[in-house]
Amino acid sequence: MSNDLDLAALEGWLAGKLPGKSGLVVTQISGGQSNPTYQVIFGGERFVLRIKPPGPLLPGAHAIEREYRVMNALGPTGVPVPTVRWLEEDETVLGRPFYLMDWLDGRVFSDCSLQGVSPDDRRAMYLDTARTLARLHAVRPDQIGLSDYGKPGNYFERQIARWSRQCRESTGPRIPALDKLTDWIVRHAPPDDGAVAISHGDFRIGNMMFHPTEPRVIAILDWELSTLGHPLADLGFCAMPWASAPDEYGGILGTDWADAGIPTLEEFVAEYQANAITDIPLTTFHRAFAMFRFAAIFVGIADRARSGNAASAEAANLAPLAERFAQRGLDIIERTEKEDKE
Repeated sequence: MSNDLDLAALEGWLAGKLPGKSGLVVTQISGGQSNPTYQVIFGGERFVLRIKPPGPLLPGAHAIEREYRVMNALGPTGVPVPTVRWLEEDETVLGRPFYLMDWLDGRVFSDCSLQGVSPDDRRAMYLDTARTLARLHAVRPDQIGLSDYGKPGNYFERQIARWSRQCRESTGPRIPALDKLTDWIVRHAPPDDGAVAISHGDFRIGNMMFHPTEPRVIAILDWELSTLGHPLADLGFCAMPWASAPDEYGGILGTDWADAGIPTLEEFVAEYQANAITDIPLTTFHRAFAMFRFAAIFVGIADRARSGNAASAEAANLAPLAERFAQRGLDIIERTEKEDKE
């Protein structure tokens, strides 16, 4: 089955959820590399549908059930998430599990330069992103029914094992820069410090929805990689734009980002720390780990592109980013080591 939906089956399913309503319009939303995403209009109401991609999947991948669960749990906490409506795990409906959430009107930016935004608003949007991340990490998992949402403790050790395994099992060629970065990450992983939070796993500007006119976050999107994890894994991920170029998933390295109103990385981290419940410092390891993990994610995208079941037509073009992000991780390490010697 392709990414196209069985519209008759979906319309019948929605009629059961919203009796008395009819009329279905479905449009695929571009941008998602993992789970196909659609705008669904039914009976005058607008929703977003997320569904697993077709074809064979890695164990635990494309976990839309987890997306639904975490957003449903976070809804009452004040953390900005879309309102989820229904999860359907019966694969006989559309061939794969899916869920629907309410449509939100807002702005989503594909690059971290936030094109078309004033310098003052750019700064405000970045700093509100930092505060939003701190707000997420302040939520205690056990208080919202998510104490079993992941394995607490040894987060980095488990993540390194997971993503290293994905790279080893890749059907593509070896990437020397990624092998070198992986070796450094393994050797420099810090001992577990006991910090546990709900970790989004892909927390970045591109997964924020901002208010249509105001410089504030109204929803955190794309929760597929969320788990119980270390808060600085998310913060390290947020630090990537300052160390990656515009053609590397919309980074700001090499641009006039400071003149454009974007705060420095130090200011962004300080805003997070001022609103966080932990004062653990962000280190070179956390930043390099984020690059390692993102590189491994692109290895998976490349594998799906080769097998023909990637959600985005751009997946094949994005595959080379695995090597690019691995090199960016090595650049961060080299820069830090050079500064330490001076």
